[in-house]
Amino acid sequence: MNQFTVPDTLEIQYHKYSDGLVPAIVQDADTAKVLMLGFMNTAAVEKTYQTGLVTFFSRSKQRLWTKGEESGHWLTLVNLAVDCDNDTLLIKARPNGSVCHTGADTCWNEPNTHPSFLAQLEAIIEARSSAPPEESYTARMLAKGINKVAQKVGEEAVELVIEAKDDNKELFLGEAADLLFHYLLLLKAKGYKLHEVMEVLESRHKK
Repeated sequence: MNQFTVPDTLEIQYHKYSDGLVPAIVQDADTAKVLMLGFMNTAAVEKTYQTGLVTFFSRSKQRLWTKGEESGHWLTLVNLAVDCDNDTLLIKARPNGSVCHTGADTCWNEPNTHPSFLAQLEAIIEARSSAPPEESYTARMLAKGINKVAQKVGEEAVELVIEAKDDNKELFLGEAADLLFHYLLLLKAKGYKLHEVMEVLESRHKK
C-alpha cells in the first residue's frame, strides 16, 4: 500500500462542526465521477495518509472505518484537498470494485464510466485477461507472453504507416484502432495502466 505524509499546509477546520467531523466527497481520480460522501476527523485523515486507503469516521459504528474493510472494495488515495473555507474535503481515489453497499458503482446508482472509451476498453482488457484463452483473443494474446504482444504492436504500427500513405479513410482508421487496442494490451502485459502514461504526458505539458 502507498503511504503518504499529511501535508503541513493542510489546515482543516474541524471545529466548525459540533461533532468535529468534516464532509469528505470522494471522486474517482480517473473518471471524475463522484462516488460517495463520508465524514472524517483528524484520526481518519491521518490513517488515510498512513495507509493510502480512504478511511472515514463511522457515525453508526462510532469508530474509524476504512472503506472496503469488509467487502475488499478499497478506495486507494490519490489526492486529498480542502476547499476554500477549509471545512470540506475532496478526495480523489481509485476504487477497487463497487463503492455503494448496494453493489452500485456510486452511492447515486450511476455507472462509473470514463468519458473516454479508451479507459473503458482498458477495463474490458483487464476483465478478459483472466478468461480461458480459447474463449478470448485478449487472453490468448497475453498467454503468448510479452515478446509476442510487443511484436504484434510493431506489426500493427507498420500496417498503420502503410495505410497512411493512401487515402482510404476506413482502412486507416481501422488500423489506428487495431494499434490502440494492442498498445493497451501491451500495457496490460507490462503491468502498467493508461493513467500512468497520461501522468507522464501531463508532467511534460507542465514543463
